[in-house]
Parts: sequence; structure tokens; C-alpha cells
Amino acid sequence: MGRFPRFGVPLVALLLAGGVFAASTIELEPTGNDPDNINSLQRGAKNFMNYCAGCHSAKYVRFNIIGRDLELSEDQLIENLMFNAEKTFETIQATMPLDDAARWFGQPPPDMSLMARARGTDYVYNFMKGFYLDPDSPTGVDNLVLKGTSMPHVLWELQGYQSATFVQDEKEEGTTHFEGFETVTAGSMTAEEFDNFARDTANFLEYISEPIRSTRRVLGVWVLIYLSIFLVIAIMLKRQVWKDVS
Repeated sequence: MGRFPRFGVPLVALLLAGGVFAASTIELEPTGNDPDNINSLQRGAKNFMNYCAGCHSAKYVRFNIIGRDLELSEDQLIENLMFNAEKTFETIQATMPLDDAARWFGQPPPDMSLMARARGTDYVYNFMKGFYLDPDSPTGVDNLVLKGTSMPHVLWELQGYQSATFVQDEKEEGTTHFEGFETVTAGSMTAEEFDNFARDTANFLEYISEPIRSTRRVLGVWVLIYLSIFLVIAIMLKRQVWKDVS
């Protein structure tokens, strides 16, 4: 795992929307992520700490748990992820003071520990890709997944800026449907690279929403195997005990 670059100024948080997440009325593109892909989780951890942790906390997961599950040594963990923590048993805390965040954005950015579990990994993935230019928005952008979001497009350097095309519904007057995006300003990443960036980040957020997921599934398999063997033994024992009963 290579060294992660540090950002001198924490960037504005990912998924800030005044703490209220409206239900999406668009068809979400499947993420296609794999929570068991360690390399993807490592990249997602880098993305989160560099682009999200400046404003968002993840207070239900500890750095030492992340290091263990992502197969990082303590030195790698401290050097590459712990930008705003001193001890490995600490949780991820936002760098931005809550009072400042509340003053600038209306209320503090939400904790991200359970976001993927609450809203779904596809939601997170599509939100990161869904910013488009909107001259009527105070930030100059809106989001396809969360209309009226107060969050600026913090990943514009990577994705660039895009416009969204909406068409009138011929059957329902006054209703529009999303037609597609068009690139206005290219970012430092290609569309495929940014898709992978968003997928890895969403993958990491899915992992921290339930770090015990992989262990639970493995344990579940062994429990089912045990119960199956016990069932066979119980059936054989019953037949043996009751074989002489008419």
C-alpha cells in the first residue's frame, strides 16, 4: 500500500446536505462494489481521509479496527490515515469545528459511520457522481440524487464540471425527467477513473457501516454446517432410540 498524499487544507465534506436526505426519484446506477476487496477498501480509506474527514466524522469505527481489516501495519496506519488522531484506538473525528460547520452550512455535516447502511451504497456512489452546474444554486451546483443540496462540488478537480439535461414529460405536464450529463470542464480524472474513485469510496463507507460483516458471514457458514451435522446426528439418534417402538 503506497503512501497517501496529505492535503494541507481539509476539503469541504462529502455528502453534506443539511443533515436531511430526501428520497431519490431517479434510477440509481448499481455500484458494483465488493466489500471484501482489500485493495479497493484501502483506496477508499485514502479517499475518505483526504476528501471527507476534514468535515465528516466516522465515530463508530476505530483506526486500529480499520488497520486490522484492511491489512495495514501500525506504521502504515499512522503514516497514511491518521492525519487528525494520535492513538490507534481513536475514532475518525472531523477536523472542522462543529460550530463553524453549523454556521457555514446550517448544521454540522452528518457522521458517515452508518450512511451507506442507512441510505444504501448505490445512493452514496451516485451522489458523488451526480453534481451538475446550476446557476440558481448558491454554490453554483446541484445534485441529481439530492435536489437542493447545500454542499458544493468538492470533487470538481477530479471529476470536472458537468451540465444536466432534463426533458419535459409528454404525459405529465410540468414534470421533467433526467436525460443525461454533458461535460463542461474536464477534471484531472477520466470518467472511468472517477467512477472507480467513487466506487472505492462508497465501498469503504459500506465497510465502516458494518466492519464485522465478513467475519459474521464466515461464522454464519460454520454455524449452518454445525447445525446440519447436528441435525443428521439427531435424526440417527432418534431412529436408534425409537426403533423398537411400534
